[in-house]
Amino acid sequence: LKEENASLRSKINKLQIFSETQADKMRKLERKLEENKIKEEKEAQDLEAMVQHVEQNLQLMTKRAVKAENNATKLKQENALLQVQLKNYQTENEALRSGQSASLAVVKQNADLALQNLLTVITNSRASIKQLVSGAESLQLVADLLKSIDRISELSEDGQ
Repeated sequence: LKEENASLRSKINKLQIFSETQADKMRKLERKLEENKIKEEKEAQDLEAMVQHVEQNLQLMTKRAVKAENNATKLKQENALLQVQLKNYQTENEALRSGQSASLAVVKQNADLALQNLLTVITNSRASIKQLVSGAESLQLVADLLKSIDRISELSEDGQ
């Protein structure tokens, strides 16, 4: 009975050691499982953040593309308008070249009129300049007169 008891105790000890070993392994596996869960959650969050960033960049690129398309359309319309204006100017230029001799007479008449106006202005300005010179001479005479009065008054004060 003692031998059997000792044998059972030995088996119990071995089973306890085996059980503790298994418990340690289980705790290590649970920790590893928890670490893997945390790691997976972090990777999932990082992946989600990257997806959001890509979506934002895609939205920005879409906005830029729409803006570029609008600008292209606007520039095409502006180009068409400028082409029409160019044709109009070319037509007008040709018309002016054909009517150049007629307009030359008008230009000469306008030049003559401008010359007459210029001569009138010159005549009027000469009269104004003469008046200014006359006025300046009068002012100079008054200034000289005032200087002489100052000298006379200084001499009379000295002579008292």
